[in-house]
Amino acid sequence: MSVYLDHAATTPLHPAALAAYTAALGTVGNPSSIHSAGQGAKRLLEESRERVAATLGCDPIEVVFTSGGTESVNLGVKGLWWARQSDRPRPRLLVPGGEHHATVDTVEWLERYEGAVVTTIPLDELGRVRLDALAAALDEHDDVALVTLLWANNEVGTMQPVDEVVALAAAHGVPVHCDAVAAYGQVPIDFRSTGLAALSVSAHKIGGPIGIGALVLARSATVVPLIHGGGQQRQVRSGTQDAPAAAAFAVAAEQPHQPYEPLRDRLVEGVLRVVPGAVLRGDPVDRLPGNAHFTFPGCEGDSLLFLLDAAGVAVSTGSACQAGIPEPSHVLLSMGLTAEEARGALRMTVGHTSTDADVDALLAALPEAVARATRAGYADRAPALGAR
Repeated sequence: MSVYLDHAATTPLHPAALAAYTAALGTVGNPSSIHSAGQGAKRLLEESRERVAATLGCDPIEVVFTSGGTESVNLGVKGLWWARQSDRPRPRLLVPGGEHHATVDTVEWLERYEGAVVTTIPLDELGRVRLDALAAALDEHDDVALVTLLWANNEVGTMQPVDEVVALAAAHGVPVHCDAVAAYGQVPIDFRSTGLAALSVSAHKIGGPIGIGALVLARSATVVPLIHGGGQQRQVRSGTQDAPAAAAFAVAAEQPHQPYEPLRDRLVEGVLRVVPGAVLRGDPVDRLPGNAHFTFPGCEGDSLLFLLDAAGVAVSTGSACQAGIPEPSHVLLSMGLTAEEARGALRMTVGHTSTDADVDALLAALPEAVARATRAGYADRAPALGAR
């Protein structure tokens, strides 16, 4: 693959993080052991925790290392929900439409097996949560356990009004969890100033290794753990901690934020120029700096993806594929698009290895891919059209 424009899915391991990871893999000792080897591993682990905390604007003790973003979201959402049932039933979760499936599937599980009640808060046409609807839900219900939302939408890139959401929830004594996996490393995050109860991040989205992430859990917040055992990490997340991965995570987290906007804007301008019918989705300005998301009328996003892949360009769709059947993006449907409009979605994301040449290659391959996908889509629909 010569051109990689799917950094939102995972981004290549940063060379400095790889070097730190390789060096740390030689560390011997369990961080929970009290002998000198164990204490050496613990020192590496805790120094890494301090460094990650500094990039998130939180205290080191608030950083709970996990296996990645999905575990962090599960621990944050389930753990907060269970903890909020301790004094009286609070079954309700307020969840915007268009959340990542780590959240969607977690709240569906709580609904099915734990008796949770899920109230979906609508999005506007740009993919931003409607604050008026959230305020109305908080006013209407006195049984809300928590609010959970994305810092920025992982598909269309729209930034969410996190501060305003926290303020609305705080007025009702409701904690907020935020999934910042897509935003971390792209925009500044200062956990301490947000008033959030918990925030989820992942290392492999920022140039760290796959298999480690963190739940930032405020000192004042209480969660019921998912995993039980040795009681490591504030009795919140048991299990032997991965000091080498934490070291690589810390190095990746400390890399300076790169100005992705100029390259992204060049990509957006180029796509709209070479495919005039393309539609940019999400907020055109207040969006993740590396994200460009389009719909292409008359095309199937999956067809475009495969055609671009054959041309040596890796992108992603806004669709999920279940049992081999393409499904329109639930994010786009939540924004008010029809199923037909949502099917022609592509997400292109730049990262720390992206170059002007990558954008040029995409723009060179895209018109032919769109033309072929449009012809294929028309051919698929022709029998139905003829039957009318």
